[in-house]
Amino acid sequence: MKSLKLISSAIAMLICFVTMAQERTITGTVTDESSLALPGVQINIKGTKKYAQTDFDGKYSIQAQRGDALVFSYIGMDTQTFYVQSSNIINVKLKSSHAELQEVVVVGYGTSSSEYEDRSYARAERKREKKDAKQALKGKVAGIQTQNSIAYSAMPAPIAIRGTASISPINEPMYIIDGVPAKANQMAKINPNDIDNVSVLKDQAATSIYGSKASNGVVIISTKNEIYKNLSEKELDKKLNIMPIPTEPTQEDYDAFVENAFESPKTAPLSTFSIDVDNASYTNIRRFLNNGQQVPKDAVRVEEMVNFFKYTYPQPKNEHPFSINTEVSDSPWNSNNKILKIGLQGKNIPTEDLPASNLVFLIDVSGSMEDMNKLPLLKQSLKILVNELRTKDKVAIVVYAGAAGMVLPPTSGDEKKTIINALDNLQAGGSTAGGAGIELAYKIATENFIKSGNNRVILATDGDFNVGSSSNSDMEKLIEEKRKTGVFLTCLGYGMGNYKDSKMEILADKGNGNYAYIDNIQEANRFLGKEFKGSMFAIAKDVKIQIEFNPKQVQAYRLIGYENRKLRPEDFKNDAIDAGELGSNHTVTALYEIIPAGVKSDYLAEQPDALKYTKTENSSTNYSNELATIKFRYKKPDGDKSIEMVQVIENKSVNLEKASDDMKFSSAVAWFGLKLRDSKLIADKSSKEIIKLAKQGNSNDGEGYKAEFIRLVETSKLHN
Repeated sequence: MKSLKLISSAIAMLICFVTMAQERTITGTVTDESSLALPGVQINIKGTKKYAQTDFDGKYSIQAQRGDALVFSYIGMDTQTFYVQSSNIINVKLKSSHAELQEVVVVGYGTSSSEYEDRSYARAERKREKKDAKQALKGKVAGIQTQNSIAYSAMPAPIAIRGTASISPINEPMYIIDGVPAKANQMAKINPNDIDNVSVLKDQAATSIYGSKASNGVVIISTKNEIYKNLSEKELDKKLNIMPIPTEPTQEDYDAFVENAFESPKTAPLSTFSIDVDNASYTNIRRFLNNGQQVPKDAVRVEEMVNFFKYTYPQPKNEHPFSINTEVSDSPWNSNNKILKIGLQGKNIPTEDLPASNLVFLIDVSGSMEDMNKLPLLKQSLKILVNELRTKDKVAIVVYAGAAGMVLPPTSGDEKKTIINALDNLQAGGSTAGGAGIELAYKIATENFIKSGNNRVILATDGDFNVGSSSNSDMEKLIEEKRKTGVFLTCLGYGMGNYKDSKMEILADKGNGNYAYIDNIQEANRFLGKEFKGSMFAIAKDVKIQIEFNPKQVQAYRLIGYENRKLRPEDFKNDAIDAGELGSNHTVTALYEIIPAGVKSDYLAEQPDALKYTKTENSSTNYSNELATIKFRYKKPDGDKSIEMVQVIENKSVNLEKASDDMKFSSAVAWFGLKLRDSKLIADKSSKEIIKLAKQGNSNDGEGYKAEFIRLVETSKLHN
């Protein structure tokens, strides 16, 4: 009898193992009828609790067996079922549902349902198990879209009601709880068991009762016994155990700087600066605005905001690694001024032609990294980078907390499972010996140096160095010394609250590298996945720009942003002076604001008397057709001697209406940055006009980042 039981158990285990062995990874992309990716599509294996969801690019991955039925569902789309056969790839195109919701008829201060559907839900529906109040809406009414929160975000999942406009995060509705206006995070905190009734109003039915604030619809929640009735916003937060978000985190560290002032080409004929391809400031600002927080003034670096976006500059057609593109148009914030846009486009080198990489991941595993938006997000981010590696690439992993150590020796890029396992095993704890970690990472990178290759340390941390070389000056000296090894540096910043932006920026600037702030997995996918070549492969280093304005045409000029990248005129030809790097297919954009000659301006001080002994302009030569002369110097990634390029900018301007989309959009981004910094040098600070200009310039936005920027300006407008 006992032997029979053992045989039965063995057979059962064998069946389990065989079943598990049959499971495989099914991947694919879900799009709509116009082939646009659909994020947030739910994929369920019929008859099981297994499910997955599409990411920002509409991609998904799920473990399934042959014969399993995959059910794809999305609000406003027809649910479709596909069976797993021999292929491991199932791409799906969902069709719009033809069943449209009829409008709600308003009667006084109430509503009556249409003949097809009442928007109030019966008490029987409340008996269904729901995770939160948001789930009470999901799938109940056509035209309501609810989304899961982006990984590691502190904000509640967004809800959008489809009306005359298409569904987007901008369509966030108004919430009413027991007759009290509420916020999305308050609605999300309500115990679903307390809900008595949920109803939805949209279009005129909403605005006729609640005014223009209800233009995106209203979600009305009534609770049993009206337990939240007549509460103030603070009382509602307290009852729902919502901790207030600080208006400005006190433990975050940003270097203070003064924005560039207008200068006269007669007294300051040359403007010189290093290029900056970092965009950490923009993603950090995005984090503040998405969390409903005030943006610290010194967290705003306008050039990094502008350079977050990609522009349509042509590829270089000569021996140089980048093309030079200039455009002059009207200033949108000072009507009498002009804007000069300078754009560089790095050469796009095919991935297979890129040199081999010698990478060292330097990962902060100290106690300050244990939050979900730090080490857990960091590990998922680096997995994206690992997936981009080739066989000829290699990766080592160094960690630091109370001490520094190597957890993975240099490993080939085709051993992805080994690298990912090493990442998965990392845990946070201890203090932060940042200096020791940097020493070890550079040592390993130097020992495995690839001549003419991509040698790089990738530092991932919240920047909270509190043991060892902790001061900014110490770190600056250390990185400047390590730069001599020929190893580049990429800094990835994570987290909030104690985030040390100032240290991260210094490390990147002094380490011949770049710097990004990763606020969610979508940003990791952008910087470490889609823009892998530009982020990780330098095609030119120590790139400097020097511009000489023609005083016959320019009364005064100012460089917008780049405050901590300015150089002295004599630094331009000094090859010992460090400057920024340019990656494969990267773009760099810089903007100057110009006060034309003869224009009266409140931004100019009294002009000095003409000099008796020194002539500041050559009166014997007529340069009336030239606005400026621009020079560039750069070095090859493994070179020590710089190469110079020169180009004349014609005195030719177009009206802003006729300017390129790139000019319009980059100006709108700079305008918003100047507004966030509370610049004293812009006359018009209208969010409405910024949004209008950004929309006019919104083209070539396949990834949706420009549309997201417009939403952020809308969000900031609500906080004004």
